[in-house]
Amino acid sequence: MATDETAEKRGYFTGWTLKTEGVIAPDERLPWGQSILVGLQHVLAMFGSTVLAPIFMGFDPNTAVFFSGIGTLLFFVVVGGRVPSYLGSSFSFIAVVLAATGFASGFHGSGLNPHIGVALGGIIAAGVVYAIIGLIVIAAGYRWIDLLMPPVVTGAVVAVIGLNLAPTAISNMSVSAFDTWMGLVTVLAVAFVAVFLPGPLRRLPILLGGIIGYLIYLLLANGAHLGKAIDFADVEKAAWIGPPQFSTPTFSLGAMALIAPVAVILVAENTGHVKAVAAMTGRNLDRYLGRAFLGDALATIVAGFGGGTGVTTYAENIGVMAVTRIYSTLTFIIAGMVAIVLGFCPKFGALIRTIPSGVIGGLAIVLFGLIAATGGRIWVENRVDFSKSRNLITVAFALTVGAGNLALNIGNFQLSAIAVATFGSIILYQILREPSPQPEEAVSADAAVGLNPAAEPRAEMNKPDQHS
Repeated sequence: MATDETAEKRGYFTGWTLKTEGVIAPDERLPWGQSILVGLQHVLAMFGSTVLAPIFMGFDPNTAVFFSGIGTLLFFVVVGGRVPSYLGSSFSFIAVVLAATGFASGFHGSGLNPHIGVALGGIIAAGVVYAIIGLIVIAAGYRWIDLLMPPVVTGAVVAVIGLNLAPTAISNMSVSAFDTWMGLVTVLAVAFVAVFLPGPLRRLPILLGGIIGYLIYLLLANGAHLGKAIDFADVEKAAWIGPPQFSTPTFSLGAMALIAPVAVILVAENTGHVKAVAAMTGRNLDRYLGRAFLGDALATIVAGFGGGTGVTTYAENIGVMAVTRIYSTLTFIIAGMVAIVLGFCPKFGALIRTIPSGVIGGLAIVLFGLIAATGGRIWVENRVDFSKSRNLITVAFALTVGAGNLALNIGNFQLSAIAVATFGSIILYQILREPSPQPEEAVSADAAVGLNPAAEPRAEMNKPDQHS
């Protein structure tokens, strides 16, 4: 039963009650000055990942930031301000977009990906599938998602995304020996920020670590001439104020079939984020899950029609809320409006595009590694039992298929490795469902990884006394 602290107001849009101290609920707000500062903090939190994802795919980062702001405001409207979230560029699209546009090892060219239109058509298709799932959840409830995608499957899918993207990170770091060293320096910079800086700054490891890596690269390359110098010619020519660089989609059935399955991954991702926010705010947000899916889907569709990346709710901003205990949805309106304003600054976008490959690669190693590690965190937090062969085999299949980049051709269509791992793990988990636990299940699981539990007690007895 909700307490006075967590009780919600009635109505679609509830507005915000002024509150000056303590925990700030989604339907409360701080004074305007403080609300603006918290909104800016959310912009900083989302910034690093939101501009990196489009760079990996050959999209315009300025346009991606612009549509992240549009998407955040659209999400707010669809959920009625009930779920505090910021929508930024989704990394789940990177691998399939690169495959669909012919840059499987990563996009390294200058300017936009020449096949961006095909990617945008696929992103729209993913948004449509996602929206249909959202409407089904609104009509029928969400529990079928928990049954179809339990933590063992969700963790495997999330881990696969990180593992499948690993070659892209290495490719960016391997442009030259100097880039490789600068990538490692950037990794160390990110780690330093995350571990040693004061609390608020530790929430911005990608942004601050990237800036440190960039400045060190600038010093060594442009100053000491140890590597390829950063060229600021485009920054000097770019205007301070101007419209984002919009692109139009083209619809290819092959690309749509390749990219659309990402919707299933976004469902798993968004479900986890909504449940995390619910745990922090003390409010049951399950009834808004379908609307959250729909809001995210519509934001992805809108971005696809204009040249933006697919979007998703951001864990980085959930982290900010966890630290500040400020859950006011007003701060996300402010953050979204600031992002839209940044989208109208071409000079800002030109500066982002000067980030060297080595620095991008170093940031990618951390980001993609964290995505993979998050899969493990899902298993640990949900106490997934890996003594069960069913869980072991499901995860083993997904990880190997994803890391090995196994695509599946079906006629003229191709399922990406991430899609094969996602659908394969869902189907495999359901096929392996047993009516009751088997007593020898733990022994079978241990045997599958080369252990002999029955022999272990005897081995312990036969060990010599270490103290004699």
